[in-house]
Amino acid sequence: MSKPIFELVDELPTNNLTVSMLNSLDFVAPGEWQNVVGFVNTIKTVTGETDESLIQAIGERAIYLYNDRSQGYQRAMWLYQTVDRTDKALGAAAFANKVGEKIPLLGFLNSITPKADKAQTIDLCLKLVAELVAFCSINGIPGDSIGDFVASLGEYSGESLIRMVALVCVDGLIPLGPDFISKALSTISQTNPQELEQNTTFQNMQEAIPGQNSASKLNFIGESFQSVQGWMSNLVATNNLTPQKVVQNLQNFVEIADDKLDYLGAFLDVATNYYEHTGTQTLARRLIERAVAEI
Repeated sequence: MSKPIFELVDELPTNNLTVSMLNSLDFVAPGEWQNVVGFVNTIKTVTGETDESLIQAIGERAIYLYNDRSQGYQRAMWLYQTVDRTDKALGAAAFANKVGEKIPLLGFLNSITPKADKAQTIDLCLKLVAELVAFCSINGIPGDSIGDFVASLGEYSGESLIRMVALVCVDGLIPLGPDFISKALSTISQTNPQELEQNTTFQNMQEAIPGQNSASKLNFIGESFQSVQGWMSNLVATNNLTPQKVVQNLQNFVEIADDKLDYLGAFLDVATNYYEHTGTQTLARRLIERAVAEI
């Protein structure tokens, strides 16, 4: 088991590059995400409760539920962590630790090599699958319930919504361009199981992906991405999203050049962990909501 859920929530940073990046995406989902950190603070925020004994009871029940391996919460946390930690070969601690200031990236970008489009596309699709399987795990439904997941996207809010917005903007638009959806669908349809097996993210999370073998898992990945193309297209169209518009908002927090989008995508892969950060917040919220209902 990873760290206790209360410790994971307590350790969430109040301000770093991940938080700045997520704040820059507020223009897509205004006011949806606040960076709520700290386990007790999260209980108070979610429930509005002020009674200390009740807060403690809710916390204890939430911790119990998370520790119960028959539930899917630890699996969901593992997925959020796994897809974020795969590409952390380069040390980004110096950037993550710069708090409350603009971070000049121009020199650092030159030392990062962008992924090939195919690798970037596979990682994008795998992050989506991680979201789908984590959703199923949290809600106690089969991991291949694509229809239930797609139906739920319309109700996504808060940290869950900003995570999907970041997926579209940071893992889709910036590295792959405005036609990232069609590009991803085309690329994944031309990918064979052997290529998939060489992908580091897939190697780390393959046991969680529905399917008997790499070929069937590849089919599931393709079906999953195809099922959300409508939601993604609507998000892009409704907000008139372009790589340049995303970068323009990001520039409010970070000093970057918008003519190096592929390098910027690689840097954000390395230096941020928005899936783990917001995933921890999602899990805490779901656990607290369930704990309140059960005590």
